[in-house]
Amino acid sequence: MDSKRLAREAAKTLQTYVTFQAVKLILEQLSETNPSQAIWLRQYVLDNPIRDDGEFLEGLIRDRKDLVFRVLTVRAEIADTVLEFLPELVCSNITEANVKLRRSMLERLTQTSNIPSDSDGALPHPELDVPPERDSQE
Repeated sequence: MDSKRLAREAAKTLQTYVTFQAVKLILEQLSETNPSQAIWLRQYVLDNPIRDDGEFLEGLIRDRKDLVFRVLTVRAEIADTVLEFLPELVCSNITEANVKLRRSMLERLTQTSNIPSDSDGALPHPELDVPPERDSQE
């Protein structure tokens, strides 16, 4: 595993996501303060989805330099306020998700089933060939 390459790719993805959030926030602000600009930017985003923030911003520079500066400012503010907590949050979320998924997998593996075996000559399966529980009053 190439940890440095993985970190660069994760950082690039996160950078693009922060740019997306900045544009989303700007759209909300413009909807209240300058609806015509909001309509223009919304259409621009529809025509040029933010898959790569660099490409998106390069295209926006050609059409609206004023909005590019606003995106750069807002995404820097988002990065300053959010990214400080991100490493710990990502690690704890992954740990929590892994515990839930492992618990779910364990529950599925330990569930009993009343599927008949040996009737078709199949090999026995220890998780599936558990005899059904008998009623203690018999």
